[in-house]
Amino acid sequence: MKTTVEIPDVLFRKAKAAAAERGVPLKDLFTQAVREHLHRGAGDSSRDKPSAPTWMNAFGGLRSLHKEPNGSIASWNRSSGRLKGDERR
Repeated sequence: MKTTVEIPDVLFRKAKAAAAERGVPLKDLFTQAVREHLHRGAGDSSRDKPSAPTWMNAFGGLRSLHKEPNGSIASWNRSSGRLKGDERR
């Protein structure tokens, strides 16, 4: 079936480049992407919610590292002689 879909120019260029890298027609890339998106949402009650990008799943395990205990970065900066711009004078 033929249809018209409007997507941002940047997204279109990335999709076209990805299809070329894989050696598949753009039509096949879009078909596969829609199929995967629909399959991922099958049986999911949160279908209306956007899912997290794949790269977030990979780095989600580092979430606990966002807070440094006891200001360890600041103490490291002091002990290694690294100073902020206004402290160099």
